Amino acid sequence: MPDPDAPLLRALAGVRPDRTPIWFMRQAGRSLPEYRELRVGTRMLDACLTPDLAAEITLQPVRRHGVDAGIFFSDIVVPLRLAGVEVEIVPGRGPVFAAPVRSAADVERITAIDPRSLDTSAIEEAVRIVVAELGDTPLIGFAGAPFTLAAYLVEGGPSKEHLRARAMMHTDPGSWNRLAGWLASVSRVFLQAQISAGASAVQLFDSWAGSLAPHDYRGFVAPHSSAAVRALDVPVIHFGVGTGPFLADMRLDGAASAVGVDWRMPLDEAATVLGTDVTVQGNIDPALLTAPWPVLEGHVREVMRRGRAARAHIVNLGHGVPPETDPDVLSRIVALVHDAGSREAGSPEEVSS
Repeated sequence: MPDPDAPLLRALAGVRPDRTPIWFMRQAGRSLPEYRELRVGTRMLDACLTPDLAAEITLQPVRRHGVDAGIFFSDIVVPLRLAGVEVEIVPGRGPVFAAPVRSAADVERITAIDPRSLDTSAIEEAVRIVVAELGDTPLIGFAGAPFTLAAYLVEGGPSKEHLRARAMMHTDPGSWNRLAGWLASVSRVFLQAQISAGASAVQLFDSWAGSLAPHDYRGFVAPHSSAAVRALDVPVIHFGVGTGPFLADMRLDGAASAVGVDWRMPLDEAATVLGTDVTVQGNIDPALLTAPWPVLEGHVREVMRRGRAARAHIVNLGHGVPPETDPDVLSRIVALVHDAGSREAGSPEEVSS
């Protein structure tokens, strides 16, 4: 069982641990040669739904990098597949849906599926395998936020601006709210399955929320994201890309214990916006993972320095690990953060720009 005093869990509780915790979004696989070898001949969604395979992929980066948490290997569309929605991950493109959800009739059809009917047994089995192997190290559960899921469903696949999804909010708000509410329930069932099997925290990913105007996020999205995670039995991390204009709303009225910040906003500025009762997570720029080590080291130290303005700080990237990243660089960052964080623990310093 995870140690309740594990650095990640202490940071989520608002306590600065003796060692600054670090993990990486998209750390499960992506850049690891052992992941690519394991995935040969296996489609993405099949890998996610094969318990021993999903468990091994989750564990690989923890073994290699010594990070302070595992992040469950999955994909945001997995719960939709479990609900019977026809979707495939197309290499080089992403999730593609056979039947996009664009009309009131489409919304009625898909929301007729009861989220409680999802067969999450494969997910629960994989989580149990991981938790048993991790020991004291916490596992973070994973789910997509309602808007990002809806963006894929309405567009039928990846999109840069999510025009159809944004249009539905205003042209048919009833259908939008019905769809987003259903997706919140689907994500919640998926998260609860991971929690019941032993996940110590969860992260809700809203990858495309940055395409929204602040008033649209507040009116059409935040209530559904909050419904997905409110009153869960474990701490919640909420992350989105490009959410600086409405970062305070990412707290979801207190439902989030931590808010992830992308690379665009310095963490001390983010801490000022978020307030003193939420932990910050982030925000190493993924673009600098290929920079010379002195440049990257200086950047990581600056991220940590600015992160001291918050009540607690979980070091992470400002988005996911690029596939071309040298795994040794990630291991070197972990060692740097652990060493620097141990030295600085308990001695807050003034943060200035």
